[in-house]
Amino acid sequence: MSVPPGRIPDLDLDLLRCFVQVAERGGFTAAAPALGLTQSAISLKIRRLEDLLGKRVLDRTSRSVALTPQGETLLAYARRMIALNEEAVRRLVAPPVTGRLRLGVADHFVPRSLAPLLARFARLHPGIRLEVEVGRSHELRRAQEAGALDLVLGKRRDGEAEGVVLWSEPVIWAAAPGWDAPPDRPLPLAMLPAGCMFRDRALAALARAGMAFEIVYTSASLLGVAAAAQAGLGVTVIGASGLPDGLVPFPALPPLGQAEMTVFGDLARLAPLATPLVEAIREVARPVPALAA
Repeated sequence: MSVPPGRIPDLDLDLLRCFVQVAERGGFTAAAPALGLTQSAISLKIRRLEDLLGKRVLDRTSRSVALTPQGETLLAYARRMIALNEEAVRRLVAPPVTGRLRLGVADHFVPRSLAPLLARFARLHPGIRLEVEVGRSHELRRAQEAGALDLVLGKRRDGEAEGVVLWSEPVIWAAAPGWDAPPDRPLPLAMLPAGCMFRDRALAALARAGMAFEIVYTSASLLGVAAAAQAGLGVTVIGASGLPDGLVPFPALPPLGQAEMTVFGDLARLAPLATPLVEAIREVARPVPALAA
């Protein structure tokens, strides 16, 4: 169905929620339990949405489901519309939540995601006073264990089971656009200080591959390390979601696996304050997985 000229349809939030769940959970099968619907009912809702728009938002085959270019555009708008609806309802209907929450945030989360997270959280929950400390994961966790922080958003170390995992992402090598490793000397690295999980994993991967390297720049701040790599001093390591402007993936080195971004702390005890924060973190930072039928 095509949209008549001059008529702009109203988008149905129920259809948008269904579409977002299919996109974020990887297909109709995975979305069905979350929506409480059968796959055929979900398919009907997606078809109604496509008829309303006069555009296909999903390419479906017998084995896979993929976002169309129009679907990728719609997904961003759908999330914003659902979030705005939730914000309005919370402000007008839900009882206000008040209190103080001390949050530690690993600095590799900062470049892209921290500012929108704090802005959205402040709009949704003006009664919660959020105090934020940015630093290195292991240092923030020590502060949390000592009672100086309530929650920490940081990396879970290999083999660890503590905390609630929010998402998993690739750990990548990153360098300035067009940068290449010098052929006549060891690979130059810009790194965080010893104790950083990404640093340890990178050095171990290079050692296993028999590659010579030298650490030419060290900074306790990820922004400082990123600035060194942006200037062409060397290659660095970062979680994919934290890749800042001025750096691009540098795939010509050994793979570094995945990292789990995790919330550490007593979520049950802090539930009235922590639950809205965890929801806000998921909304801002959630990656879109490859879709499957």
